[in-house]
Amino acid sequence: MMSIDTLGFGSLVVVLIMAIVTLATRWGGVFVMAYVPIGHRVRQFIGAMSGSVLVAVLAPLAMDGDGGARLALATTAIAMLLLKKPLPAIAAGMMAAAIFRHF
Repeated sequence: MMSIDTLGFGSLVVVLIMAIVTLATRWGGVFVMAYVPIGHRVRQFIGAMSGSVLVAVLAPLAMDGDGGARLALATTAIAMLLLKKPLPAIAAGMMAAAIFRHF
């Protein structure tokens, strides 16, 4: 098993490796999708996939997160329903968590 010391330059090495892997998967996805015809079924799959990834990331946070995390999720959801704009909704959720955790 490989181990990288996180003292000194070890953290920078880990961040660089993660950046390279992220870029490779992003560019690899674009390369592969250049050969896939984008029809109705593929569009549906891509639309469902993005929602699935979002739920997979947020569900554990909703179940195991602290009060600040849950308040942030609820605030973001309500703001999104009211404003229909993601950036202000995310900002509202972040503010709710910050205020909750401050007190």
